[in-house]
Amino acid sequence: MKNKIFFLLLIFVSFYSKSYSQNSGIFDFDYAQFGYDTTSNYIEIYYSINQAAFTVKTQDTAKYVEGILKISIQDSTSGKVVVDKQWKLKYPVYGKLSTGEENLVGVLNFVLTEGVYKCDVSVTDVNKDKNKKDITEILHVKPFENDKIALSDLQLASRMIQNSTNTSSIFYKNTFEVTPIPTLVFGQNLPVVFYYYEVYEKNAAKDSSKMKLNCKIFNSKGKVYYSNTREINSGAASRVEVGSIPIMKYPTDSYSLSISLIDSAESLGRTTIKKFFVYNPDVKIVADTTGTLKSNVLGSNFGLLTNEECDDIFAKSKYIAVSDEVDQFSRLGNVQAKRDFLFGFWKKHSETTEDKPGISYKEYMGRVQECNQRYSTLKKAGWKTDRGRVFLIYGEPSEIERYPNSVNNKPYEIWHYNEIQGGVIFDFADLYGFSDYQLVNSTARGEYKDDNWQNRIAISY
Repeated sequence: MKNKIFFLLLIFVSFYSKSYSQNSGIFDFDYAQFGYDTTSNYIEIYYSINQAAFTVKTQDTAKYVEGILKISIQDSTSGKVVVDKQWKLKYPVYGKLSTGEENLVGVLNFVLTEGVYKCDVSVTDVNKDKNKKDITEILHVKPFENDKIALSDLQLASRMIQNSTNTSSIFYKNTFEVTPIPTLVFGQNLPVVFYYYEVYEKNAAKDSSKMKLNCKIFNSKGKVYYSNTREINSGAASRVEVGSIPIMKYPTDSYSLSISLIDSAESLGRTTIKKFFVYNPDVKIVADTTGTLKSNVLGSNFGLLTNEECDDIFAKSKYIAVSDEVDQFSRLGNVQAKRDFLFGFWKKHSETTEDKPGISYKEYMGRVQECNQRYSTLKKAGWKTDRGRVFLIYGEPSEIERYPNSVNNKPYEIWHYNEIQGGVIFDFADLYGFSDYQLVNSTARGEYKDDNWQNRIAISY
C-alpha cells in the first residue's frame, strides 16, 4: 500500500452502519497492517462509535451526543510516545436510537517503523464521565516487504465497492472502497463477509510461476464451513486480493477466516487469520458428528502452519520446553503432527501451576519480537542471545544496571528480578566487543554461576 503520506497521518470520518452489538459499550476497535517499505508498515485503526450508548442532550430543541476520542501509541523499547492525539466528537441525533443499531465508523491511518508498540484507544461520554471504554493493543510491526513472500493482515468489511469513483473517501484504496466493521459482527443485518488483503513478493522474478491461495472459514470447534483454493501467478511485487462469502446460513458462533499462500517452488508458505462473530438467531445449530475435529488445532494459531513455520516456532519455544518435549518434537515426521504438538505444547505451558506461572503463546511471541528489537547483533537474532533467552523465560527485569563505558571493565549489565525466587540477578558482559552480551553469572536456580565473573570482565593494561 503505497500512499503519499508523512510519518503520521490521522483522519476521521463519520459513516453510519447497522450491526448487532453484543453489548460492546460505547465503541469498538480493530486494526490491520499493510506493507509500506522495508523499514515500516502502514497501519489502519478502525473504530465505531455506538451513539445509542451515549447520553443524549438537548440544545435549542436539537438532540446530540458528545464524546472524546483519545489515542496514544508508545514504543515499548524506548518508551517514546509516537502518537498522542484526542478529538471531541459531537453528532446530532435524529429520531429514537436503539442500542447497537447506529454506529459511526472512523479510521486512523499512520506509518510505524519496525518495533513493538503499545496502543491505547479510549472513548468517553462528555456528559457522563463514567461512561467510558479503554482498549489496549500491542502492535508488533515487522515490515512485510523484507520477506520473500508475505501476506498483509486481513481487513474485514461491511461492504466493498470495486472500481469506486469516490476517490475522496478515506475508505478508498487501490480502486476499492472498503468500509471497515470494527465490531467484527456479521449475521442478520450483514449477511456477507467482505475481505481485503495484500500479497507481497520480494525480488519478484520476471519469469512468473504459480502460487496457491487457500481460503477457509472454520468455527470455534474447528469445523470447516468454507474452503476454496486457486492459483495465482507470482512475479508481482505487490497485489490486492479481495473476496466475499455469504454467511446467512451460518449458526451463531465465533469463526475464523484463514488465508494461506503457498509457494511450492520456494518451499515457502504464509498464513493470515482473522476472527469474527456471526449472530444468526434463526439458524439452528445442527449437531456435527463427522466434520468436527477432535481438537481445536485448526481453529488455533497452529492449524495452517507450514513445516518450516512449525520448526521455527518450536526453535523459539525450546527455552521453556523440557527434554522430553524436545525429543518428541525431533521425532515428528509430518507437518500435521507438528501442528498438533505445538497446539498441545502451548496449551500446557499457558496454564499456571504451583511450580511456575503460565505464559500464553501470544505473550511469548511478543517477547520474541521485543528480543529481536533490543538484543539482535550482526550475527544473531535477538532471541538467540543470552539476554534474549533470559528475557523470554523470565520476562521484563525489575531493574537493569548498565555499565557501557567503565574504565576498568568491559561493558556489562546487571539484571534484577525481585519477584523470582526471593530475588535473583543475571550478570551479562560484552566480552568480545561485538555487542553480544553473554551471561557470566546468575544467582537463579539452574542458571550459570561464576563467583569470579568480575575477574573475567576486567580490562588488563
